[in-house]
Amino acid sequence: MAATGRVGRGLLEALAGEAAGGAGGRLEVECPFNGEVFARVPRCDPGEVAGAFRRARAAQERWGRLSFRERGRIFLRFHDEVLRRRDEILDLVQLETGKARLHVFEEVMDVAIASRYYAHAAERHLRSRRRRGVVPLLTSAVHHRHPKGVVGFIAPWNYPLTLSISDAVPALMAGNAAVIKPDRKTPLTALWLVRLLRECGLPRELVQVVCGPGGELGPPIVENADFVMFTGSTATGREVAAAAARRLVGFSLELGGKNPMVVFEDADLDRAVEGAVRACFSSAGQLCMSAERLYVHGAVYGEFLSRFAERAGRVRLGAGLHYGFEMGSLISAGQLERVSSHVGEAVERGAEVLAGGRARPDIGPYFYEPTVLRGVDEGARLFSQETFGPVVSVFPFRTPEEAVRLANATPYGLNASVWTRDLRRGAEVARRIEAGTVNINEAYAPAWASTDAPMGGFKDSGLGRRHGEEGIVKYTESQAVVTQRLLPLVAPVFGMGGETYAGLMSLSLRLMRRLPGVRGRW
Repeated sequence: MAATGRVGRGLLEALAGEAAGGAGGRLEVECPFNGEVFARVPRCDPGEVAGAFRRARAAQERWGRLSFRERGRIFLRFHDEVLRRRDEILDLVQLETGKARLHVFEEVMDVAIASRYYAHAAERHLRSRRRRGVVPLLTSAVHHRHPKGVVGFIAPWNYPLTLSISDAVPALMAGNAAVIKPDRKTPLTALWLVRLLRECGLPRELVQVVCGPGGELGPPIVENADFVMFTGSTATGREVAAAAARRLVGFSLELGGKNPMVVFEDADLDRAVEGAVRACFSSAGQLCMSAERLYVHGAVYGEFLSRFAERAGRVRLGAGLHYGFEMGSLISAGQLERVSSHVGEAVERGAEVLAGGRARPDIGPYFYEPTVLRGVDEGARLFSQETFGPVVSVFPFRTPEEAVRLANATPYGLNASVWTRDLRRGAEVARRIEAGTVNINEAYAPAWASTDAPMGGFKDSGLGRRHGEEGIVKYTESQAVVTQRLLPLVAPVFGMGGETYAGLMSLSLRLMRRLPGVRGRW
């Protein structure tokens, strides 16, 4: 499929002009629908990364002095323009990722929601606040938050619209600059977003996009950033964390997952089956919050499995820049090999394929059918490792306690899904699952889209949170400005000796302990 319609040659050339650097030559962008190269962008040399940070840092000084309202106006315009020009960006992301159009639209909604939320909420989360001083009347304290400086973003290919800019919005609203490194497979989406932000009034140098392989550009980004936001594999996340720690700069990591979906005996099976399709096959399963383990109560296990396998077999696969298909392509030959090998090994170890289980080269080079398996052996990679494809293993359970134990039997803890008509039981089970987000009677969208609530992982699924207050304060430095009045705090006054001073202060502390308004100050 060649670049046509809204993604013509003129747009592709304009986007290439938004990239920083270029000494590394040109980076080819392949369309997963057909495996053909349809665009090229400047490839940033590792030595050019420091220059991108210098330009961003120079622009940040003035940007950091703007009011929240001035910054917010830009992101509200951006919100409107993303929605108005959605067809153009939908085409572009489909060409870069091979996704079904409806799954890309989820990203469009996310960018709009995050932009609107932080445009309005940044000041509420970051405004200076009075804090209790140590001694009433004599001591006052004010808590300020300052931008970190320049934040480095290392984004993956699976959600290039969301993960290249939605994380950057709160950082920018907090007064920071940004250097964004999109995955080498999906640089055009980030360039489109930054171009649009500049049209909406963002200073040109404030956000720099550097394109190239993560192994080349990741280390210099960590070496130059004042804070690092990384989304990707757990193995690479550990390397990013170690490198940032050596420099004593902060970082936030969203990493891998092997997410569970739990279906109780009282669940609405029609809704649960459709929810499982969304949970397991959205974005061809290339979603960090995707369900790869499905636990179903024994009382409805057979009926659910029959319905789910039948529905998975009817998922409409295809390549097209329209809403006619339910699932698109995997991103690359490497991803297809990973999915195929996980399924093949599981079958060799005794697993039964109830739906799918094969590649579809008749549709495109990297297509793979939605796949449902049962009887997956614990020794198979599919059982415990993240597959990151449209594949799910289904297991029965008998009690809520067993369901929780099975859901937690993983080093990961990113997302989970619980299905039941008993909302009280659902909430109780959800609290016991070791995951950063748990959805009740839906797959992943409510937890992700509830932007005022934090989102992130337990255990090997990451550190730090995006969204809500936690998603913006992490991009700031805290400062306390404290004023002492009339008398010094830790020095004897009026000629008293040290022992007299110590006795007087001890008496004062005992008295303050009895006063509710000053408990906890010292």
